[in-house]
Amino acid sequence: MTAFQRLFVRLVHRWTRLTRSVTLGVRAVVRDQDGAFLLLRHTYVPGWHLPGGGVDRGESAADAVVRELFEEAGITVTAAPRLHGLLLNHHLGARDHVAVYVIESFQRGAWTPNREIAEIGFFPVSALPPDTSPATCRRLAEVLEGRPAAAHW
Repeated sequence: MTAFQRLFVRLVHRWTRLTRSVTLGVRAVVRDQDGAFLLLRHTYVPGWHLPGGGVDRGESAADAVVRELFEEAGITVTAAPRLHGLLLNHHLGARDHVAVYVIESFQRGAWTPNREIAEIGFFPVSALPPDTSPATCRRLAEVLEGRPAAAHW
């Protein structure tokens, strides 16, 4: 990630904190029939992460995760997402929350790299990319072990 991209991400997050009292984002834990998990690599932040994004005005968190999966990875959700937990994300401020959903039924569609997402892939938990984010690893472990979500991202 370039210095300009890091600065841009910081500025966007600061602007969001100034203009919104509470922010809400979503992330999806998507597991295929072989037990591999969907991860993606952004163009503007290093590492591999769970897909997701912000909840738009007038949109439910469940609708947002369905939309984000389609936009980011070409995934069409075919059954209602299951809420894993709502976590406070201290990394982006004291008012940022992330709703994590488990996606148990979906169809894969066409996908090509774009300005936001450089790469996607399904990975078994035993072969995650070495630069998978720590928070992503924690969410995968919680889902695999049947544990409730932690309070903090």
